Amino acid sequence: MKILVPGAGREEADSARAFHSALEVDVLARTLWGEARSEGTAGMQAVASVVLNRVRIAQGRGGYWWGETIIQVCQKPYQFSCWNKDDPNFRKILAVAETEDFYFATALRIARRAVFASLSDPTDGATHYHAAGAVPVWAQGKKPSAVIGRHIFYKLEEAP
Repeated sequence: MKILVPGAGREEADSARAFHSALEVDVLARTLWGEARSEGTAGMQAVASVVLNRVRIAQGRGGYWWGETIIQVCQKPYQFSCWNKDDPNFRKILAVAETEDFYFATALRIARRAVFASLSDPTDGATHYHAAGAVPVWAQGKKPSAVIGRHIFYKLEEAP
């Protein structure tokens, strides 16, 4: 995504891009921590891949219902439950700090790699996932693309 800052010089535009990238890293890291901290590095990397796959698909289509940026995809209501205000993780993801939580520090490292396009995708293009033991309606009859830890991943959308 290109950030245009009307009337701004190169230095201001670079500063705005850096700010936006830092915000993307923060929101993605909080999403990874809220959704998959108990799954370790592999599980958080897999959830990051789902977010990036959704962004890639949305951008290829010129937009999509779940959003077209990392922040929009992560915070789309009822997509990543940790962002739902009634979810027990919501207050936790807002309060967690890198210096106080090893898993959040790990989530930040993964999120930085994701935002700067240096993260491999262990999910084979998955756009959805759920916890093992649950079978949401949307997953019934669908073939998983990966099982990582206690999460089952599905590739339900294709890039154009």
